[in-house]
Amino acid sequence: MKRLLLPGLWCLALLSAGAPGHAESLRCNGHSAQVGDSRLSVLYKCGEPLMKDSYCAPVYYAQTLQPVPPQVAGLAVPCQPVDEWLYDRGPGNLMVTVRFRGGAVQAIEYGRVPQ
Repeated sequence: MKRLLLPGLWCLALLSAGAPGHAESLRCNGHSAQVGDSRLSVLYKCGEPLMKDSYCAPVYYAQTLQPVPPQVAGLAVPCQPVDEWLYDRGPGNLMVTVRFRGGAVQAIEYGRVPQ
């Protein structure tokens, strides 16, 4: 059992090392934007982002990793609108991506720009 567990943990450590850092808040102009804040709140606290992106994320069946087929999702469950805002905090600071789902901050990620 130990022989199987050790390589699995090693792979997990390698995969997580390349992932961007996650945070629960972003300090801007003396304010703190956090998970759950609205777009308007983040805009007020942090100003205009360097870049904005919007896309429609696939919808998944409840408690599984199986996506709902596009034919069914289009009729019964629309895709989930997602907005991502990129903030450049200046020299010596990491870039920050703020992800919105349902009009509220879902995640704040520090590090490289998502691809």
